[in-house]
Amino acid sequence: MRSMRREDRKQTKDFALAVVDKCAYSVMATLNPDGSPYCIPLSLVRDGEWLYLHSALDGHKIDNLRYNNRVCISCVGNQEAIPGHFALKYESAVINGSASEITNREEKIHALELISKRYTPDNMANFDDAIKRQLDLISIWKIHIDEISGKGRMQ
Repeated sequence: MRSMRREDRKQTKDFALAVVDKCAYSVMATLNPDGSPYCIPLSLVRDGEWLYLHSALDGHKIDNLRYNNRVCISCVGNQEAIPGHFALKYESAVINGSASEITNREEKIHALELISKRYTPDNMANFDDAIKRQLDLISIWKIHIDEISGKGRMQ
């Protein structure tokens, strides 16, 4: 990963991981076969050094991941305007990683359980029924966090 221009705003790995864990959504950049960029917002969940996402079985994002599994993900935590200034307080994390599709049934269910607990915790009583109906209709991908950096302006 390239060195950060504003070293005074550089944060720790733990800070960056906390931003990943609390951000409402992330944006993942991939590469189209023609070399042009493509990015899309995602609902990710982290488990250690892995990020998990769910998707349809095919589509633009999936085509790109199969073409080139290298990704860059951007996450933004808390942000707010600084009164009287043209500036923001913010927290961010940038991840470089490599994606792979999960084909193992138990690992897919584990990833979906993590995603569901994060984004729809009040509906977990219906999780098993949803898995029975939908597991074979969705794609689950994991992304290894190869590099992560955190940045923040706290005041």
